[in-house]
Amino acid sequence: MSYLDSLPRRMVTLYLPLGIICLVLLFPFYWMALTAIKPDEQLLDLNKYNPLWTWDPTFKHFYKLLFETQYPRWLWNTMFVAMCATTLSIISSVFAAYAIVRLRYKGAQWVGGLIFLAYLVPPSILFIPLSTVVFQYGLFDSPMALILTYPTILIPFSTWLLMGYFKTIPFELEECALIDGASRWQILTKIILPLAIPGLISAFIFCFTLCWNEFIYALTFLSSTQHKTVPVAIVNEFVDGDIYRWGSLMAGALAGSLPLVILYAFFVEHYVSAMTGAVKE
Repeated sequence: MSYLDSLPRRMVTLYLPLGIICLVLLFPFYWMALTAIKPDEQLLDLNKYNPLWTWDPTFKHFYKLLFETQYPRWLWNTMFVAMCATTLSIISSVFAAYAIVRLRYKGAQWVGGLIFLAYLVPPSILFIPLSTVVFQYGLFDSPMALILTYPTILIPFSTWLLMGYFKTIPFELEECALIDGASRWQILTKIILPLAIPGLISAFIFCFTLCWNEFIYALTFLSSTQHKTVPVAIVNEFVDGDIYRWGSLMAGALAGSLPLVILYAFFVEHYVSAMTGAVKE
């Protein structure tokens, strides 16, 4: 790559595009953090005060969020629902993906395609029939309503993702295990799953992020304040008609995004490896 040898060329072809991309991606987080620490008068008058900076930061929005609302309870609800729904979806997706990829039967590829097509159905259409089911089973306004409905949008994509990852694992490993007398369950638990850890982490991150940020189902199935999740609760709590409490809204959004940032920071290498392939033959 000799065209990157000189500094001017590196500035134009590498550093400048990367700088623009980082600016575009990070500016929303900067604006969110800035709004969370701005006093109310600076939020309401952008002509008098600098919209991109503040010399009088305040933490009253965070104080109100943490000590004058049920935000810790909402955060726990979101974490509990996301963990349960993600665990249920990953377990189901592992069995479905392994069966479609490794168990040879007619129509296996068609089944995989149909499962992926189910992911393309908009959640805004699914929540209408699902709300009837949730109400008839007495699950309305309970975390179980979300735990049991989120897999309908998580399992199809996770299954499709794990199918692609399982295909990169050499089948010869399983053949050797079968010759040695291993069962399908032993092959799955002792060979496939250890090799598929990056793919499982990738599917876990996808499912967990989708559960954490989901809005439509949480808004429809939960009505009590103490049962709500963070995306719905902060909107209902800090929006009064046409009055938006931007400081508290941004503080809640910033605090709610930190667990996802930490999750990506710890597992980003596994996530990237899952996108590039598994075991080389």
